[in-house]
Amino acid sequence: MICCGYQSEFKKPFTMIDPADIEAAIFRLLGETAAGKTISPTDAANVLKPGPEWHVLMPPIRRVAVRLAQEGRLVIYRKGKPVDPNDFKGVYRLGLPRLD
Repeated sequence: MICCGYQSEFKKPFTMIDPADIEAAIFRLLGETAAGKTISPTDAANVLKPGPEWHVLMPPIRRVAVRLAQEGRLVIYRKGKPVDPNDFKGVYRLGLPRLD
């Protein structure tokens, strides 16, 4: 389980999420997307946690995406180009490896 979220003055509990659930959401969304197209990690966050607090899932989604890219099961794109999963910053998208 990955812990994510924040403690506010209202003592909101942290969100616990299984990395396997993140992986499943990413691959389900990619499976529903046209070949060669990408998804935003926010799409996965909204599937896993609909509503205003989806953003708390962004760090664990990034960690899972990096692991999947390191395993060769996913490609991380920045400005439409594949990037090194160990060295990228900013806005990114996720896609399946191309079988060219």
